Amino acid sequence: MKQIFLTLLLGPLVPVPAPAEVTNALSSVQITIASGQRSGFQLAFQVGSRSAIATTLLPAGLFDPGVRAILVVTVNGVPNVLMDGIVMRQEFTPSNQPGQGALTITGEDVSVMMGLIELKGIPYPAMSDELRIAAILAKYAIFGVVPMVIPSLFPDLNLPIQRIDFQKGTDLDYINQLAKENGYVFYVSAGPAPGMNLAYFGPEIRVGVPQPALNVNMDHATNVESLSFSLDGSTREQLAIMIQEPLSKVNIPVPLPEISPFAPPLALRSAPALHFKFLEGAAKLNPARAIIAGMGKAIESNDAVTASGQLDVTRYGHVLAARQLVGVRGSGPAYDGLYYVKSVTHNIDARKREYKQSFQLARNGLISLTPVVAP
Repeated sequence: MKQIFLTLLLGPLVPVPAPAEVTNALSSVQITIASGQRSGFQLAFQVGSRSAIATTLLPAGLFDPGVRAILVVTVNGVPNVLMDGIVMRQEFTPSNQPGQGALTITGEDVSVMMGLIELKGIPYPAMSDELRIAAILAKYAIFGVVPMVIPSLFPDLNLPIQRIDFQKGTDLDYINQLAKENGYVFYVSAGPAPGMNLAYFGPEIRVGVPQPALNVNMDHATNVESLSFSLDGSTREQLAIMIQEPLSKVNIPVPLPEISPFAPPLALRSAPALHFKFLEGAAKLNPARAIIAGMGKAIESNDAVTASGQLDVTRYGHVLAARQLVGVRGSGPAYDGLYYVKSVTHNIDARKREYKQSFQLARNGLISLTPVVAP
């Protein structure tokens, strides 16, 4: 029988294993990890009126906003750091029934700390985008943040006598602004070791070794509980930018490519683009940077085929990870093949010892480019 173990660490800055009273009261865990947004978590506890949580730990501030929480799930002896986050909200509901009080804490990954302080006017003279990102992320090393910064394809470096760039908004706002201008994404991923967080600034990568396949309608090999697909023509857009010819000052529309070396098409027949749209804000950038920024947006708008479903981790045998590739088998030639995992929601019932995942997949169209999907 496949075994699942959950480890919870709590505390300010450097969390420690939660007391036995806390782990025994834990009833459910929900963690959502999605492409293009911060990850979040919610922990639910059953609390009695005379329990240590209600009488001691709750008043002492163990569950206060600002407390750091790390959750590690071990599946078949392999530990997976699901979340390293900060508690942002606490809800307590007492009950007239013994032991039926409810405590719920909600939080987000450690990148939430980057968006709490408004910083305006910080200069970055003669500093590339990569150096700015590294300087900003260095302030969060106390949370185990390790930068992984991919250099810009078209650096836009200005001499101090020409122009000095200044930060606007919070650190997180400024990082996301630079990511958008470069056609990049920014997110913080927990792990691989507890207390460590990888801060990724670079292109959205949709290549690599796929995760074990999701099987449907394959008798004993089936490992998903439900799976459904959708082809939505309204989501597919052909993006373009307007470039001004320097001599004649004539504006020329330039369609943006829908693929990149980091995100090649996953399907043979792309869905038709029914919308034509000009990229907003491209006029403020030089042509090369505008095209790169637009390509990042074009990749996202290319996801016309989506899939959603649910699996039991004990049957799947692994933890399905977001922001990676996964194969699908058994659905037929139109929808079989490789997909990009857009989001995953982990649902753990600590009482029943059940671990299920809801997931969202995406790709550009129909019919797999790979003749065979590996198990």
